[in-house]
Amino acid sequence: MPEITTALPQLLVWALIGYGLGSVSFGLILSRLMNLGDLRQIGSGNIGATNVLRTGNKTAAFLTLLLDGGKGVAAVLLARAFAAEDALQLAALAAFIGHCFPAWLAFKGGKGVATFLGLLLAIAWPVGVAACATWLVTAVLFRFSSLAALVAAVASPVWALFFGYSSLVLVIALLAVLILWRHSANIIRLRAGTETKIGQKS
Repeated sequence: MPEITTALPQLLVWALIGYGLGSVSFGLILSRLMNLGDLRQIGSGNIGATNVLRTGNKTAAFLTLLLDGGKGVAAVLLARAFAAEDALQLAALAAFIGHCFPAWLAFKGGKGVATFLGLLLAIAWPVGVAACATWLVTAVLFRFSSLAALVAAVASPVWALFFGYSSLVLVIALLAVLILWRHSANIIRLRAGTETKIGQKS
C-alpha cells in the first residue's frame, strides 16, 4: 500500500480525473457512430467490447477494446506525470469505477475488463502482460470471455507479488474483487452451463 503523501484536495482532483476518463463509454459512442444501434438493446445489453462483437462488427469491437483499455492507461500516465503514487493508484481505481458506473448513463456501465487490463499495463506492465496472457489462454481454451476475465482478475494480485510489485497488490486486489462482483451474473450462468461463448450471439 502506498504512503499517503498527497493532500486530500489533490487526491479528490485525481479521483475526479480518473472517474471522468473512465466513464467515457466508447462502446456506446462507436455503436452509434457506426450505425450499429443502441448497444444497451443488443445482446447482453453491456457496453463493452464483447457485446459490441455481437453486432457482427469486429472493427467496432476491436476499437472499443482498444479505447476502453486506453482510457485506463491515460488516467495512470497523467497521474504518473503530475502526481505521487497514492494519487496514481486512486486515479486508477476511479477510472475503473467510472467505466462501471458512469454518471451520465444512470451508473449503468460496463464490466471493466478492458479498462482493468489497460490499468494493469500502465501501472506495472509485467503484471499487465501476464494478466492479458492469462485472459487470452483461458479464452482460447474455453471460449468464454467472462471466465477468461475472472481467471485473469484472480491471478492478477498473484502476478503482482510474483513480479515484486507488493505496493500494488491492494489496489489490484480491489480491482479484481470489483471484476468478480460485476461478473456475478456470468458466474451463475457459467455454473448453470448457459453462458454465451465468444462469437456466439445471445
